[in-house]
Amino acid sequence: MKLLLNGLTKFLIGLLLVGVLIFLPAGTFNYIGGWTFVALLFIPMLIMGVVMFIKAPDLLKKRLQSKEKEDTQKGVVAFSALIFLGGFIVAGLDFRFGWSNVPTTVQIIASALFLASYALYAEVMRENAYLSRTIEVQENQKVIDTGLYGIVRHPMYMATILLFLMIPLILGSWFAFVIFLAYPLIIALRIKNEEQVLSEQLDGYREYKQKVKYKIIPFVW
Repeated sequence: MKLLLNGLTKFLIGLLLVGVLIFLPAGTFNYIGGWTFVALLFIPMLIMGVVMFIKAPDLLKKRLQSKEKEDTQKGVVAFSALIFLGGFIVAGLDFRFGWSNVPTTVQIIASALFLASYALYAEVMRENAYLSRTIEVQENQKVIDTGLYGIVRHPMYMATILLFLMIPLILGSWFAFVIFLAYPLIIALRIKNEEQVLSEQLDGYREYKQKVKYKIIPFVW
């Protein structure tokens, strides 16, 4: 019951916060891009939450834990929050004042890629039962090197980067897109610190890095 209440509370707070950050600057609820994004984000999130609550409550508990222990990761979380705050507000203001002209086709493609990224994210969680939101090595944790983890070392970040870069396009704002371009840089910093922690504390991770050469983009990086 505690896990259920915690999950529902964070879900509703997130829904309310995103709604305020988008629709308040827009000055209206008549914002199709805003409603499309809210639906694409929170409906799959609710479904995934229910599935994890039923089949993998321990994983859900880890995903709800957001208090970082590493100082570097605390900074990453803070900068990420600023990116989202600025991006959503600018997107709302962009809609209100008509700064951008994002073609409907681009918004549709971005929506499709957003859902594809969500599916990729769900597959990563299915493969890795140790997938906490915080950087830590858990008791009896093992290196996962199968499936997507056999292609890149951080498939979750690969999914989230694509996911988050589609957000401003769904919202119809080129200006917000420029702000969200800072997100991959923040993720690169997070990965650097995370790999340092895992290399020092997780048995077999150094060998895994030699086996799987690429971090998030196959044949590139």
